[in-house]
Amino acid sequence: MAEKERAGRNRTLSISDNEIPELERNILHVDDIRRSFQDDSIVNADLYDCLDYIPDSYYNLIIIDPPYNLDKDFHGHKFSSMSENAYEDYLRSWFYKVCDKLSPTGSLYMCGDWKCSSSMQRVIEERLTILNRITWQREKGRGAKSNWKNAMEDIWFAVKDPNNYFFNVDAVKMKRKVIAPYRVDGKPKDWLETGSGNFRITYPSNFWDDISIPFWSMPENTDHPTQKPEKLIAKLLLASSRPGDRVFDPFLGSGTTAVVASKLGRKYCGIEINHEYCLWAAKRVVNAVHDRSIQGYSDGVFWERNSLLEQKKTQGVKGTSKRAKLSDSVSAPSLFA
Repeated sequence: MAEKERAGRNRTLSISDNEIPELERNILHVDDIRRSFQDDSIVNADLYDCLDYIPDSYYNLIIIDPPYNLDKDFHGHKFSSMSENAYEDYLRSWFYKVCDKLSPTGSLYMCGDWKCSSSMQRVIEERLTILNRITWQREKGRGAKSNWKNAMEDIWFAVKDPNNYFFNVDAVKMKRKVIAPYRVDGKPKDWLETGSGNFRITYPSNFWDDISIPFWSMPENTDHPTQKPEKLIAKLLLASSRPGDRVFDPFLGSGTTAVVASKLGRKYCGIEINHEYCLWAAKRVVNAVHDRSIQGYSDGVFWERNSLLEQKKTQGVKGTSKRAKLSDSVSAPSLFA
């Protein structure tokens, strides 16, 4: 695999031929997990060949980003669009077994777009209880002349037991700039006055407009055509798992779930059929040992888009209120892009 030539400022992941033998040591295959299943695994295989060798009721969290019902070429592995009924049958062909891997108190998230989201909802509800649908703004790509630009995607949130599941809202609060500060008796009401600006720590909603799609100047970027941002996956992991919990991604792609799980102290297993994508995932996990940053996540909160300047100002500044301390319920690096 020849290393691509990149522009000087382009930070998209690349792999040289001399790196491949070492990265291969971090990639497992069906025979490996058949002999002995282990955590923190990147498995290069077809999902259908693996599911019988993955323990049932094992994972606290499952994150699924399957092929959408579109014509898409994943570097030689092509997926073709099909009728709605045929696509739902495709989902069922692996989804039921994937659900078997979820612990009784576990949570599952599945990503989709407008075309396949309703099919996903129907299939998920056959096995789990859906609690919510997250919609996130995916501002990337060209506009459309004969239709509205597709800039939104869904993430279905479901659980096995709606009366017994883990959700840590304090770990996913957002830090937003206060535009019109409101005071009571001259003191800030529900916002923080700091040397780096005025901010409010807010509860997250099911609409996410703070996500930046990976692009060429970001070190998390790869050549994967549908790569999910680390910030997005970090929200799911922090909300629905504890440190040390196990996370499963049956369509690992370029490895974002494995990378974020590694950075946040969770155990992971990811299945990916494309060998090149597994190499990318392996290198990203290796890089995460030395760089645990996650774009847009700092001091235990998620920042708005285009807030790097405010984050730099905040670096090294201690919290000024009890509310600020409460928001730092999960340890994090001091500064991220």
